[in-house]
Order: sequence, then structure tokens, then C-alpha cells
Amino acid sequence: MEKSVKIAISNRHVHLTKEIYDKLFDDDYQIIKNLKQPNEFVTNKVVTIKNGDKKIENVKVLGPMRNYNQVEIAFSDALKLNVKPPVRKSSDLHEAALITIETEKGSITLPCCIIAQRHIHIGRDCAEKFNIKDDQSVFVKVGKEKKGTMECFFKVTEEGYYELHIDKDDACAFLLNNDDDAYFDL
Repeated sequence: MEKSVKIAISNRHVHLTKEIYDKLFDDDYQIIKNLKQPNEFVTNKVVTIKNGDKKIENVKVLGPMRNYNQVEIAFSDALKLNVKPPVRKSSDLHEAALITIETEKGSITLPCCIIAQRHIHIGRDCAEKFNIKDDQSVFVKVGKEKKGTMECFFKVTEEGYYELHIDKDDACAFLLNNDDDAYFDL
């Protein structure tokens, strides 16, 4: 049975713990945009991510605060920064690349830089209905003019908003836009 899912393109961003947030900022953040995933949002705060003299400025801080620090970048960002982050699921920081997170207040260097694995968010009720398990892999067909297939995994959460998350490099490779459809077989 073929199913479709909308695509959401993720740009580089940072997740912070309250402790590290307080080291980098003097005041509280404001929510400037709610994301489709429940209780997740873009804040008004930005950081610079650095490796030596190589840097990328204006990287958005996402909320809410997490119990881990994570910098998510695309492979093209890794080339610019001259770092070698592993491809990982969110919060899996095993062998994460060392990166410096900097603001006007200060900076901190942590092993927390990854390239996020492609994944399909799905709520528990919907996953049970279609017999989908957390971490289950699926091959997804994408693109119109530049078609291709990519392997993704399901991320089952209680109230997950059903959508496929890919990074900007994947989107560019297949000429994809936000809200394009992707297809897979169950």
C-alpha cells in the first residue's frame, strides 16, 4: 500500500540545555514561530557556530530547552566548517564533532555537532494503525524533475505531526520544496 507524506526541509539549527543557554545569553528567548511538531518552536536567539577561523553566523536556536546540546548541520555546512560530524538520530551524540557555539556574551566548545538522519515523524495512534514501529526504515520516493529514493526511519512520538524531515542538501539534490509529497510502500 503506497502512502504519501509531506516534506519539511530543516536548516542548520541548535538545541541547548538551560545551563548552556544561560552561559550564552543574558535574557529569555521569545518564540517567533511555532513549528508543526507539538511544543517545538523557533526562538529569536541566534548563535555563531565555529571551528577555528571558519564560522557560520545567525544559526537559529530552537526550543524548548533540551536535556542535551546539539548542533544540526548539513554536509555542505560541514565542508565550510571543516568538521566531520556523523549522521545521527537527534539526541544521539556518539562521536559527535567538536564545535564552538558563540554569542556576544561568550562561547562554549562541545562535542555536539551532527548531521541529522532523515526521518518521518508520526504520532503513536497513526503508527499503530499502520503497524509502524519506532526506528523502522522505509525507502521514500521523492522528486518530480529530479527523482530519487532515500532511506528514512520513523520517529514515533505520542503526538508527532506526520511529516518527513530532510536537510537542505537533500532538498537541493532532488529539487524539493517544503510541502512537496514523498511516497513510500508499507
